[in-house]
Amino acid sequence: MLYSKEEIARKVWEVANQISKDYYSKELVLLGILKGSFIFLADLVRNLHIPLEIDFVGLASYGSQSQSSKEIKITKDIELPIEGKDVVVVEDVIDSGLTVSFLMEMVRAKKPNSLRLCVLVDKGERREVEIRADYTGFRLERGFIVGYGLDLDEKYRHLPDIYTVIDNC
Repeated sequence: MLYSKEEIARKVWEVANQISKDYYSKELVLLGILKGSFIFLADLVRNLHIPLEIDFVGLASYGSQSQSSKEIKITKDIELPIEGKDVVVVEDVIDSGLTVSFLMEMVRAKKPNSLRLCVLVDKGERREVEIRADYTGFRLERGFIVGYGLDLDEKYRHLPDIYTVIDNC
């Protein structure tokens, strides 16, 4: 086990409190990246103390592998109008940075009032593009992780804690 459900809950609470302060009396949209962020986003929303809207975008770059294919596909586009609104993209893990960088550019093109990034785990091991999260739960230098929404070939998302995969096959 890398992070217990109690440690995760504490970090989510801390991040939610900061977002609540930063977006008090603003028109906020949280944009979750499917599928990995859904548990983090749900817990984050339950800890926020501000009105907001929620949307999801589906992006695929891993397939059934533990390393990015570098080819990013949109599997579900943004449905809410975000022009002129404050948007926080919510992601489970920043790894290479390619997927998040792609999405941030896509969202910027829709002309939000502001755009920030919230990530549960910022992992630096395979970073290929410079990207910095505005809100970060944990920083991890290396390792492939599963649990709390994070998967390996669609398995282990249901685990309440986050684990390092020793042999990621």
